[in-house]
Amino acid sequence: MIDGFEIGPLYIRFYGIILMLGAVAGAWLASFEARRRGQDPEIVWDLLVYLIIGGVIGARLWHIFTPPPSSIEQGITTTFYLTHPLDAVAVWKGGLGIPGAVIGGALALLFYTRRNSLSFLEWADIAAPCVALGQAIGRFGNFFNQELYGAPTNLPWKLYIDPVHRLTGFEQFEYFHPLFLYESVLNIFNMVFLLWLARRYKNWLMTGDVFLVYLLTYPVIRFFLDFLRLDASEIAGINANQTLMAVVAVVSAGVIWWRHRRAK
Repeated sequence: MIDGFEIGPLYIRFYGIILMLGAVAGAWLASFEARRRGQDPEIVWDLLVYLIIGGVIGARLWHIFTPPPSSIEQGITTTFYLTHPLDAVAVWKGGLGIPGAVIGGALALLFYTRRNSLSFLEWADIAAPCVALGQAIGRFGNFFNQELYGAPTNLPWKLYIDPVHRLTGFEQFEYFHPLFLYESVLNIFNMVFLLWLARRYKNWLMTGDVFLVYLLTYPVIRFFLDFLRLDASEIAGINANQTLMAVVAVVSAGVIWWRHRRAK
């Protein structure tokens, strides 16, 4: 499968193009949400630069410190990245962790809102459905890199993986669950749900609730999809992403319940 194209001396990867399309689509939606909430939509495009930088740094650091078994098998470990800085910044080759992207983006948003005397929670609410849209589009970058696929399957929507990209122990299989597609579709549903929620219950929701609901719904999506994942990152033998998702979902649900109980 072709993963990019050449323009002169440059090789442009589809992975990077897809990620940028996701970021721009998310910003476009955020500008509408900002206007609907009485905020200046131009802030979105200024903020986007901070979010991209924070999100990419966070996503790459997450990958570096929680490398999947397939990378470790090739000797690409945390120690390798720390001693090979050029490889550590080679994000165009893949290796970005969504949990790190959300953390890095949230920190960038916190920095920007505090610097510009804006409400972090208000802008986090604006950003939540837009992040889900960006994720839905960005996941297709995994298709071009032939990564983030699930267990072998013969379902009608099965995904063919080239032999060179098959994980150790699964070389004899040709077709796998398109895990990236499942997550993409569920993220679209998540985006629609968050937009609906913000409108249907706007008089009940507290500032920051939409963001907290995102921190509940996306982790639930990711938690269950990880049961199909073949190359899950582990720490001390525990699925790092799945464990984090479970903790974040439970904590977010608890915070939502506590906030509204206290308000009553």
